[in-house]
Amino acid sequence: QVQLAESGGGLVQPGGSLRLSCTASGRSFSSYVIGWFRQAPGKERESVAAISRNSDYIYYVDSVKGRFTLSRDNAKNTVYLQMNSLLPEDTAVYYCAAYANTWQVGRVKDASRYPYWGQGTQVTVSS
Repeated sequence: QVQLAESGGGLVQPGGSLRLSCTASGRSFSSYVIGWFRQAPGKERESVAAISRNSDYIYYVDSVKGRFTLSRDNAKNTVYLQMNSLLPEDTAVYYCAAYANTWQVGRVKDASRYPYWGQGTQVTVSS
């Protein structure tokens, strides 16, 4: 099993930046695909990005391409989501999630396929 904890959320003005971290405890962090999801009030949870076990595959939803960058440091058991040029529509609770298996194109965007979740961190983009 793996336990996940997000950090780095907060209030930022439009156009600003934040870096979210997802830190894992437990064994074999490098065995897990990590995904980031977000949920805004009144909306369904949506996939934002995902990264394969050794960073050779990275997925981004179209709305964040060119603005968000996902990376991981397996030695530190941490995945980073660098968010630049933030927009009010990026406001949401951001969650990281993990599953232990190979990269699967359809699975990485499907929240129901991730058994392990963090508690979430709030990101608010507002002037």
